[in-house]
Amino acid sequence: MLILEFFNKNKTCSHSQVKPDVDYAYCPDCGELIENQWYLIRCACCGVKLKGFLKNGEILPEKHFCHNCGTKDYVIERINKINFIDISYAVLVKAVVPNDEYSYIQSWVDAKTSYCKPKLLQQFR
Repeated sequence: MLILEFFNKNKTCSHSQVKPDVDYAYCPDCGELIENQWYLIRCACCGVKLKGFLKNGEILPEKHFCHNCGTKDYVIERINKINFIDISYAVLVKAVVPNDEYSYIQSWVDAKTSYCKPKLLQQFR
């Protein structure tokens, strides 16, 4: 496994240190805020749960057909909280929460040069 990680050209963090039992956590490796998102795959015809996995950022079913009715169509459903019954069928996606940090510049009117009362000017983004 160490040799494969050495030759891996994709240097993005896999967030493996983030535990799956929390909703949000900071990754100790990269420092990003991570949200654990749980997904279930269901058959589009009969609604039976299908086992799934994550491949190249896409959630796919393990088998290409439903074991109950035989159809190939499936629906991906997001779950807010995971149950112990669904844990064997659920797919965990560790998503990075975007940081909406803005830099603000504010300026004040000088009371000596202006005849009006000092107040905060309008800010522009």
